[in-house]
Amino acid sequence: MPANAFSRPRAFLPFTALIAFSALGAVPNAFAVPAFDPQSPFMFGDWNGTRGDLSAKGYDFKLDYTGEVGSNLHGGYNRDHATRYSDQFALGMHMDLAKILGWHDAEFQLTLTDRNGDNISNDRINDPRVGGFTSAQEVWGRGNITRITQLWYQQKFFDQRLDIKAGRFGEGEEFNSFPCDFQNLAFCGSQVGNWVGSVWYNWPVSQWALRVKYNITPELYAQVGIFEQNPSNLENDNGFKLSGSGTEGAMLPVELIWKPTLNGLPGEYRAGYYYSTADANDVYKDRNGQPAAITGQDYRSASSRHGFWLGAQQQLTSVASDNSRGLSVFANATVHDKKTNAIDNYVQGGIVYKGLFDARARDDIGFALARVHVNPAYRKNAEWHNRTLAVSDYNNAAYLPIQDTEYSAELYYGVHMANWLVLRPNLQYIRHPGGVTHIDDALIGGLKIQASF
Repeated sequence: MPANAFSRPRAFLPFTALIAFSALGAVPNAFAVPAFDPQSPFMFGDWNGTRGDLSAKGYDFKLDYTGEVGSNLHGGYNRDHATRYSDQFALGMHMDLAKILGWHDAEFQLTLTDRNGDNISNDRINDPRVGGFTSAQEVWGRGNITRITQLWYQQKFFDQRLDIKAGRFGEGEEFNSFPCDFQNLAFCGSQVGNWVGSVWYNWPVSQWALRVKYNITPELYAQVGIFEQNPSNLENDNGFKLSGSGTEGAMLPVELIWKPTLNGLPGEYRAGYYYSTADANDVYKDRNGQPAAITGQDYRSASSRHGFWLGAQQQLTSVASDNSRGLSVFANATVHDKKTNAIDNYVQGGIVYKGLFDARARDDIGFALARVHVNPAYRKNAEWHNRTLAVSDYNNAAYLPIQDTEYSAELYYGVHMANWLVLRPNLQYIRHPGGVTHIDDALIGGLKIQASF
């Protein structure tokens, strides 16, 4: 199959079988929500009443789907107008242990994910010699495999003021969290994991972890965590790995979250710090403090990595006292260790308006801008690499492209076809893809599909 053709997911058949199995229980009767009811949160309805009965007993099941199309309409590293498709299925079971076992304020979650497809950014938008920073299809990544993404137990104490969660999950599920309605990775999910992905693992990767949260006031809480830092969890053969073999250290995030209301409208503000205890390589110097690209010696080792983040979301307006509609703004920023990380800082911001038209009160429109900045020491390392090889021509295969700053923008419109189906066509503009000024600015057409079966 040609590279620019749609490819069918490798593990699509097992998930197709799951969908078909769910559909068998979707035969409607007078007492259940029928399949394909636009008001239902699930395409297959209430499974002839079975789903509601199970939920009342404490068992909730979900099968969610995200599919993303990316097409380079103009520019990029390869100007061929290719189109790529990537997707993810997420099968989850949530257990309310108060209903099932009588354990007050206790719950359990198990989620399996399966990712498939290709990403237009890999070889059409970015130079494959150095890769890129953002991704036009955020659902792509961490291997086309099935893996355990969530396996955790959560218990609350002291009238729910103290919240403890233990098991397998990713940092971005709890820390530096952010919604994922945009298709470009620079505007989706925990941004720390996007820029220090070798030590901070976002969804769908999981690791053994413990998170402790305490509600200081109804609007203010603090949380700390300890996460196993184990690079073997990223390997395609370890999607169901539960052992701790290969652990190199721990990731220790701490965060303060404030959720105020402004004129009765919700907001969320986050400030956090992370510290990794695992060894990390310097991006520029060898163990003697000289440029490693010149000496040919191993890069010196650092005993830790660290960074900071800030995040803000605030709804500013509502429509006729309907808080589900109105204008919201958001912004995020991260700062990283200059000795050990290619990206030293990142900033983004944007707006979302929900219910712009009375006739389409659930639709939403969003626009965002982002800037990703390369650590000067990382850039110097590439410059010395080229000087050592005596290459200066960008078109020379041995040349290592110099990366500086990448800018991204995205505009989308979310069409809420039903409570269980949202289509978000979008346009993305990337200036200096991968931070490489030699590459033409890219215009990308996208479509994000979100469905719940």
